[in-house]
Amino acid sequence: MTPSAISIALMLGLGHAMAGQAADAKISEAERAELISLLQQAERDILREIDGLSDAQWTFKPGPDRWSVGEVVEHIVLADALLFETAIKSLDAQPDPNWEATLSKTDTLRKALPNRSRRVDAPAAIKPQKALSRADLVVRFKEQRSKVLAYAKSTDKPLKSFTSPNPFFGSLNAYQWLLYIPLHEQRHNLQIIEVKASAGYPK
Repeated sequence: MTPSAISIALMLGLGHAMAGQAADAKISEAERAELISLLQQAERDILREIDGLSDAQWTFKPGPDRWSVGEVVEHIVLADALLFETAIKSLDAQPDPNWEATLSKTDTLRKALPNRSRRVDAPAAIKPQKALSRADLVVRFKEQRSKVLAYAKSTDKPLKSFTSPNPFFGSLNAYQWLLYIPLHEQRHNLQIIEVKASAGYPK
């Protein structure tokens, strides 16, 4: 395999051993760069979409069973905290001897999470409860993003060798739990755009 092919394989997160060597449990620099870029871009996208919204626009619901922009943002904030906590807590357990079996799921997450063609019901713990003000949600979103970015930039732990179960994708490794954060945000930023494009949305 040529050096360029090896780089491509690492970037795609392929979990197969190369040249008879076991896969590396630490994230590659390409994976770190991708994670940081996705986190930064998702933050910019969400803040852009909610900037300058009136209270009527923030609370508008396209239907009785649909979320408002404010509810979507609350879900994002709750989910971000839970996803990061899951990634970090998984490191307290023993390494998963079968962790390499999770590696092929990285590309699945990249494709499946932003895709809104299939609706899923959010777990109760991260459903919006209108418990936080708009200002508090924005502050918490930014604070959490700063914490996750700092971790993504600095960690040298073998993230891929620690796993935790996910209700939709089965066992995921800690790196995938971190990657889940911006990919999940991409999904719900599209939902915010859908709400703003709905009939009856306040102008």
